[in-house]
Amino acid sequence: MTCSSMETGSTIGTDLPTVGLSLLRLIGALALVLAVFFGGVWLFRNWQRLLTGRQPRPRLRLVEARHLGGRQAIYVVAYDQQRFLLGSSPAGLTLLTRLPDDEPQTEAAPGRGSSFAEALQQAVGQT
Repeated sequence: MTCSSMETGSTIGTDLPTVGLSLLRLIGALALVLAVFFGGVWLFRNWQRLLTGRQPRPRLRLVEARHLGGRQAIYVVAYDQQRFLLGSSPAGLTLLTRLPDDEPQTEAAPGRGSSFAEALQQAVGQT
């Protein structure tokens, strides 16, 4: 080995970045890629909400449900301001009665209007 080849080898060694700097660049690049990926996933899931702003109240909604045991249950279902009492059994769904209309966009205060139990008693009494 000659002296000139040792000088060339030492020159190449000093031009290489240190391990710590390479590791820092690698972690920074990985963090940037992950941030872009998760930002894209969030935009994909929420793009409609961003375009339309606040979503309107759903027209069809389940107000309340009570399971009666087995595979039977009763449901209060609302469509716009109309409310219906439905019965569910293994044979299917049955409309039990139409309930009084819901007040638009407001919740009933306690002691005012009819509760689920009162509505159920009225529906059972009507049949």
